[in-house]
Amino acid sequence: MLVLFFLPQFWKRILMLSAFRYRKLSNGVKIQDIVKGEGIEAHEGDLVEVNYVCRRSNGYFVHSTVDQFSGESRPVKLPLDDAEIIQGLKDVLVGMKVGGKRRALIPPEVGYVSENLKPIPDEFGPRRSLLSHAKEPLIFEVQLLKVL
Repeated sequence: MLVLFFLPQFWKRILMLSAFRYRKLSNGVKIQDIVKGEGIEAHEGDLVEVNYVCRRSNGYFVHSTVDQFSGESRPVKLPLDDAEIIQGLKDVLVGMKVGGKRRALIPPEVGYVSENLKPIPDEFGPRRSLLSHAKEPLIFEVQLLKVL
């Protein structure tokens, strides 16, 4: 907390508020609602369309469906079932409403336990980076665009 002494009051408040607004699931996933959606709620077994940004727990960028320069997005469709999507991300999306945004810390035990689980980037570099750090926690920021 010594660092907070040197920050302007505005940033101190942001840091303090964001530090306490999350919930922890029994499997270790930590979820923070950034924007509460107002559309249809996603349920287990649904097919959803999302945008996401994936980072390693140290903040290092891994992959995103939104181009940081042009803003162009390439949303992905994910089935909310245990066979195709990483368990931690499924837990984040179930119960979310369309239009909502969440940030989540996903422990490796419910992350990429298999190379076949989605979402996996198509490009070699991001795919290799993601899978080579599969034993680390990942941070996902997801926006639920549609429940199909």
